[in-house]
Amino acid sequence: MATFKPQNFGDRLNTAASAKKAALAKFEAKTAALAVVSAEKQAERAALVAAREARAAERELTKQAQVLQDAQAKAERLAAEAEAKQAEEARLAAEAEQEAVLEIERKAARDARYAARKARK
Repeated sequence: MATFKPQNFGDRLNTAASAKKAALAKFEAKTAALAVVSAEKQAERAALVAAREARAAERELTKQAQVLQDAQAKAERLAAEAEAKQAEEARLAAEAEQEAVLEIERKAARDARYAARKARK
């Protein structure tokens, strides 16, 4: 059977210091391994962020192109509507002029009939 060996203060200090060194070495080994994994994860996150920003920029470009296309379509539509309105106004003016001419002709025929009736009497 082994006999109990009492430790003095210096032995206990040396044991504690070596335990601290062992724990520090173990922690540094873990930290180094975690640093590599952490760097890989950070690189993945950076790639994801870059891809997300690229997609957002592409969406923004698409949106701006759509807005521009909509504005062009609206301008074309407004120009077509203005042209149609102008043609309609010209048609209405021509109809009004034709109606005025017909009204003058009707009045002249009416006046001629009235004058002929008066002349017969």
